[in-house]
Amino acid sequence: MRLRQIEDFLAVVESGGIRAAARKRGVSQPAITKSVRRLETDLGAHLVQRTPRGILLTSSGRAFFARVRAAHLELRRAEAEAATGATGAGSVAFGVGPAAAVLVVPATLAEFRRQFPDARVRILEGLGPQLGPLVRDGTLDFAVCVRQQGKADSTLAFKPLFTHQLVVAARKGHPLRNARSLRDLVDAEWVSMFAGSYPMTVSNAFVAAGLPMPRSAVQVESYRLLIALLEQSDMLGILTSRLLVRGFAADSLEAIPIAEKLPSYTTHLVTRAEIPLSRPATFMVKMVLQAARRLAKPS
Repeated sequence: MRLRQIEDFLAVVESGGIRAAARKRGVSQPAITKSVRRLETDLGAHLVQRTPRGILLTSSGRAFFARVRAAHLELRRAEAEAATGATGAGSVAFGVGPAAAVLVVPATLAEFRRQFPDARVRILEGLGPQLGPLVRDGTLDFAVCVRQQGKADSTLAFKPLFTHQLVVAARKGHPLRNARSLRDLVDAEWVSMFAGSYPMTVSNAFVAAGLPMPRSAVQVESYRLLIALLEQSDMLGILTSRLLVRGFAADSLEAIPIAEKLPSYTTHLVTRAEIPLSRPATFMVKMVLQAARRLAKPS
């Protein structure tokens, strides 16, 4: 198995076909086909199927692609790090959950830029189910997000950073700001994060309290849109209390002090297990951990 064969295979998968891969690699279609077939022979496994619409990966091909893509990215990063040496150049790519985007990134980026002024930085905002796979396949160096529930993933390492307490949030001066129970809020209009992508949905909160389902006027998948709707309407929502103290919503939103305590959730640092980070990524993680320690202190 040769590096060129692996790169040809990756080009075929990422381009969606032999012809596009040949253009990308600057070689003939027969050369790409021959290279992939030799790779399959070396592995003793059938990796791709050609169809009128392009190529499809077999089950063996999907498993091989996931592993070899991450390994190839690591090789390219190692080459780039060796080439840049101690100049401070290089790159780092990481993902952040919606709350971490506000609470962590601004505190980390300024110091990172001072230490690595020429480094390229890519930041992707998303939720744990989206970011975890991107860390696993090497697209992202690490992520700062909520750990996805379900089966343990031995390819990823999780370090708890800080905990969020969820609260009912409303615009300042809201007519229901003096409510003291979820029961008082059943008839309110709510904006809710899409079920399955947020640690606590509005409907779950009412079900847990033994109350009838409230009227949920809008369901969104954007944290910032949720906050904008709360700021500019009489709808209610569920947010982390940290954003009402230190985040961009602190001046416009407030918590309604209900008697029922909503659940908390923890933000984690997600990395690939036993895979060293580049110098820029290592420093960025150091800055993230410092910001997390500050957040973990009582307000």
